[in-house]
Order: sequence, then C-alpha cells, then structure tokens
Amino acid sequence: MSGLRLMAIHAHPDDESSKGAATMAKYAAEGHRVKVVTCTDGRRGDILNPAMDRPGVLENILEVRKGEMAEAVSALGIEHEWLGYEDSGLPQGDPLPPLPEGSFATKPKDEVAKRLVQSIREFRPHVIITYDENGGYPHPDHIMVHEASMIAWEKSGDANFAPEVGEPWTPLKLYYTHGFILQRMVMLHELLLERGSKSPYELMIKRWKENEGDVMHRVTTQVNCAPYFDRRAQALTAHATQIDPAGAFLASPVEDQQRVWPTEEFELARSRVDSPLPEDDLFAGISQSDAEEAEQ
Repeated sequence: MSGLRLMAIHAHPDDESSKGAATMAKYAAEGHRVKVVTCTDGRRGDILNPAMDRPGVLENILEVRKGEMAEAVSALGIEHEWLGYEDSGLPQGDPLPPLPEGSFATKPKDEVAKRLVQSIREFRPHVIITYDENGGYPHPDHIMVHEASMIAWEKSGDANFAPEVGEPWTPLKLYYTHGFILQRMVMLHELLLERGSKSPYELMIKRWKENEGDVMHRVTTQVNCAPYFDRRAQALTAHATQIDPAGAFLASPVEDQQRVWPTEEFELARSRVDSPLPEDDLFAGISQSDAEEAEQ
C-alpha cells in the first residue's frame, strides 16, 4: 500500500538527518508522502566542522543553515516545513544561564502545540515521529518538541481545539525516534579497531553509557532501510556546519553500516490501530480502510 503520509517533527536543522533519515527516504521512494517539520532556525548551533569555521559562515548562519537544510531535504526526497521559532541554544555552566528571551523553549507549550496542530491538519499524516520524554538528549528545544508533539497528537483531531487552524485530523500512530543505539556504536567501533583504524566512537560510547544508557529495550520497531543509507550520508554531509566528516556520523563507510546494523529504530508510543509488536514497518496495522476513513 502506498500513498500514506508520515510527518517527522524535529527541533533543529540536521536532526532529521541523524534520526530516521534512511527510513524517511525509504518511504518517500516507495510512494508515500514524507514531511519534516523543523521547529527552530538553528541559529545558535555551534560550528562543529573545522572546515566551516571560516569568515562569512557564522555571520550568515541563518542563510547557511537554510541552504544546508534544502540540500538535505533534496537528498532524502522529502517535503519540508519551517515552523519558524528561534533556536534556544544549549545552555552551559553551573548554574545554567537563562534561555534567550523569545526562543523556542521559552514559549508556552500550548502555543507551540497549536502551531503543530495546524501543520498536522494541513498535511494530514497517518504517522508522526517525534522525541521521547528525554528529547533524545536533554536539549531544551528537544524537550519542547516532545511536550508540544504530545499535546498536538491529542488535540489535532478535536474539532473544539483551535478550529481556526484547520479541519480536524486524527493521526493513527506516534513514534519516538531512537537514533543513537549503543550496540550499533560499539559494533562499528570494534570493526574500526579490528582494521587498525582510528575510531571516533570511543568518547561517544563513554558519554552514552554515563548519561543515557541502553535504550534498545524501548525499541518496538526496526525498519530495514539499508539501501537508503547512502541518502542518509548525503543528507548528513549537507549539514556541513554541524557534521564533521572525521566525526562519528560519517566515520564508518556506508557498506559497513549496511552490514553491521541495517535498520533504524523507533518506539511505538501511541497508537489508535492494532499492530502486534515487534514491528518492521511504521505503517503496520494501518489498513486501506483505516487510510480511507482518515481521509473523510
């Protein structure tokens, strides 16, 4: 069955390329409509690629990141929408400084949810992807994405909620994306060491063990999307200010990633249809009649 719709809600430009990118490319190639909603403009992201730390980049960071996003979207073959909020940045220090006034994470959750409801009602996704209660990692913008997404999931089909932003639409499934799987990093790390190559995964693995731990027990759904890993790599490379070619995201050749870990991982957090777990398809349990009913 083709012609279903998938919406992924992300905090910053580049998040879509590191979390579920190959899955989105797969579904788009199979004839489904796939859309990323990027909540913030990415203006406060650090330049993480030394090659991009040059005059003219930081001074024009908004235009640079818009261009990077357009290139990533093209690589994945998907649709895209900017929600229009200002990046909050990741506060550092003890005590933590206040977030910039007016930035995304300072907005009322209901206000952000209303904007997401409008996007949902316009695109009418059958499936939504968002972050878990930890935001994937505890960035204030990621936490806001989770909180507002959960409100939007509940309210988008409610005719009494914000009728001015569109006709009600009830999505059928909501997933949390789990883009960083410890076992995957360990396997790729060990493969590089076996070959006598330097591995950038060691520090990442250490931090993940200390701060996040193993999330694999939460995974309900693994989508085999290995043929689209090259699209994922192209999308990551497009975000040149954020992705260091020598870093962990691109350290392992696509062929190694396809062989060692050919899937991307998700957690079915909410569902209005029956779908036995574990799954290998985000649209599992959505029948043609479900899709047709959702169209009414």
